[in-house]
Amino acid sequence: MSRRCELTGKGPMVGNNVSHANNKTKRRFIPNLNDVTLQSETLGRGVKLRISASALRTVDHRGGLDAFLAKAKDDELSPRALKVKREIAAAQSAEA
Repeated sequence: MSRRCELTGKGPMVGNNVSHANNKTKRRFIPNLNDVTLQSETLGRGVKLRISASALRTVDHRGGLDAFLAKAKDDELSPRALKVKREIAAAQSAEA
């Protein structure tokens, strides 16, 4: 399973552990990923995604999954999230 956020594209980073004696050893910084089901008001159903905790806070801040995906760049989204974004756009255009 990929260690990449489906909404923000956030992935593992590399860096160093630095001891008190200033010894440096390589390490990985893994994003805090959670399996969540976000509700889409437009589609009227839940969408299961694997997203980072910071992305979950951003989704809440922007007013839900629909509003987040409307502002999100396509190149940052996973193929599954991009499919949901297109479904939401199609449903909103059908309503109008």
